[in-house]
Amino acid sequence: MSVRLYIGNLPQTFDSKELDELFASVGKGIRFKPVFDRDSGGCRGFGFANVESEKLANSVIEQLNGREFKGNNLRVERSEKRDSSNSGGRRNNNSSNGNNQSAKRKQTKKVVHSDAPNSEAPDPRWAGELAKLKDLLASQKTPV
Repeated sequence: MSVRLYIGNLPQTFDSKELDELFASVGKGIRFKPVFDRDSGGCRGFGFANVESEKLANSVIEQLNGREFKGNNLRVERSEKRDSSNSGGRRNNNSSNGNNQSAKRKQTKKVVHSDAPNSEAPDPRWAGELAKLKDLLASQKTPV
């Protein structure tokens, strides 16, 4: 079973062969792919490594997390699975203990604009006309 690891805090410019040599010093079967910026073409400072076994993944994390590489201390941790509800935005990779940060977040109701009528309140676009109609009806009441 393949394990996916997040490799962060990479320098903007680095030779991928040097990083591959660093991974080879830990073990064989580690495939790394950096994430590049679309505009500049430079590394965005992180990438992902696929490791063949659970034991090798633990070894990579132990040996390389916090290790200095080209002036930066590497950050190596297990990559979180992307939720289908979170696929359009940024992921939160700053939780080192693996807890789901979104579960801790307070549930809030989001206000979304809609042209559909709301049964609770009148449409605000017709508030002026509605006030005129109310005044007209109030003046037309007959005593009983």
